[in-house]
Amino acid sequence: MNPNTVGIGLPHPLASPALSCYSVISSMTPRESSHPIRSFFKQLPMYAAYKQLGHYPDYWWWKLRGEPRRIPHLLKQRTVREYAQAFGLTTLVETGTYYGEMVAAVAPRFQRIYSIELDPRLAGMARKRFRNYSHVEIVEGDSQAAVPNLLPRLKEKCLWWLDAGYCGWVGRVGNRNRLSTELIAILADRITDHVILMDDADGVNGEGGSPTLEELIASIHANYPGRQVEVARNIIRITPQKLKV
Repeated sequence: MNPNTVGIGLPHPLASPALSCYSVISSMTPRESSHPIRSFFKQLPMYAAYKQLGHYPDYWWWKLRGEPRRIPHLLKQRTVREYAQAFGLTTLVETGTYYGEMVAAVAPRFQRIYSIELDPRLAGMARKRFRNYSHVEIVEGDSQAAVPNLLPRLKEKCLWWLDAGYCGWVGRVGNRNRLSTELIAILADRITDHVILMDDADGVNGEGGSPTLEELIASIHANYPGRQVEVARNIIRITPQKLKV
């Protein structure tokens, strides 16, 4: 096997750097609406609270539609809490802060939260929103670099919520190098019992050079036999084998 590859041929974290999936998507798909009124509304401090409240009607609309595959944010919040409880985790690391909905929802549950955001404006808004939360740290930067840089600072097993268009959304161009620098960095960390929840499993579909979901699972099983992988409600769940939620 090539020493610079792991499993299904994914580049090793020490191989030459490349743009992360998050970077590629962020540069190709502006987060802000082209509609001037909506764009102005998004600049207001109240917009984050508006989005937070919007998760409730979104949940009931999901129920009325027969619970389709892509789940509402309230269920994602519940999943994060459930895994934190089941595995005794008190530190959360999130990639993709956006407007801080996940941080706001689970902040009382964790003793320490790190949330990584590429967009400087969104990172600044999140810092202001959580300025009174001493246990919340907003990390501005590309998560491909921020995750390996953060790992040495961590002193205990963590819950990782990877929520930033992990390997390329359907119809978007992704970059599989994000798997090599983020996912493998976490799995190969000196702390061997991190728990990883990866949102939008449908995005791991082989497009844009990313692996398929089956290839990803096979690679993790082959290279990290102490981990189990399952997919439920469109979330990839990577956990130590000793306990299953």
